[in-house]
Amino acid sequence: MQLLWLIWRLRPSSVSSGSTLRQLLFSPQSPQPSQTAALIWTRRAGSTSRPRLRRRRFSVAQNLAAFEWGRLAAHDGARVQALLTPPAQVIRFQPRPGLDSLLRDRVERLTAYQDAAYARRYQEAVRRVQQAEAARVPGKSALAEAVARHLHDLMAYKDEYEVARLYTDGSFERELAERFEGDYQLHFHLAPPFWAKRDPQGELRKQAYGPWMLGLMRGLARLKFLRGTAFDPFGRSAERRTERALPAEYLALVDELLATLTPDNHALALQLAHLPGQIKGFGHVKACHLAAARERWSQLLAQWRAQAPAGDRA
Repeated sequence: MQLLWLIWRLRPSSVSSGSTLRQLLFSPQSPQPSQTAALIWTRRAGSTSRPRLRRRRFSVAQNLAAFEWGRLAAHDGARVQALLTPPAQVIRFQPRPGLDSLLRDRVERLTAYQDAAYARRYQEAVRRVQQAEAARVPGKSALAEAVARHLHDLMAYKDEYEVARLYTDGSFERELAERFEGDYQLHFHLAPPFWAKRDPQGELRKQAYGPWMLGLMRGLARLKFLRGTAFDPFGRSAERRTERALPAEYLALVDELLATLTPDNHALALQLAHLPGQIKGFGHVKACHLAAARERWSQLLAQWRAQAPAGDRA
């Protein structure tokens, strides 16, 4: 009991105990008594020397390190506390990009995805929504921003040409060079529709392909001009036909919303405009999400039409 009282009386005011140092600097198995001993040694004797530390259960180096921290705590507890206090983390929130910057970014992406004419059709559609929203709900741009985001996503669906382009436009190889060095091999896990095997549920199964696949992708990326044409070998699947039809379906919905848009139903229009954000994934996963989005689409559209003036209902 006298020893505990002595430790308490001699502790520096800015560092509560040797246990605090032990918890912050060393593992739970570290020699706690060394910090406490250092506090007593230094504060009673005023000594800058250190005694010989010989312990059977712990390493001498670890004990000496613990002792040095204890001595420092006795002489300059505030400094030790500052060293042990983690710096405050500053969180900076990036402002949401406005419609103009959003459009510039998406036009650039769609130009790389297909071509300038494809991107121009997108831009014209978004500007039309922007003008109509400003006229019917002055001061608001959320609907145009929603259309800018989701129409882009529907137009830039990830087909075989786009996957090939993303792997071979240089960014993937630059990232590899930054993260890895030395000799390594690439293996791609893909499910090419022409020769991939199917699982018992009839879904395509991914297989591993070697580095030669990257060369094949480079050639495929150059053929993106075939996308959506009669000569597109991948465009005949049900999945690709559905993806090609979705942008036109979405724009037809937006046109219906704009026809009867008011400040009162603006929030409901936003819910409908954001529905494509629920369509995620690829293959059968995307099909499931699309089915769920269509169901919600029907519900909200029925609600929209029910509240529209009788002469304006579709």
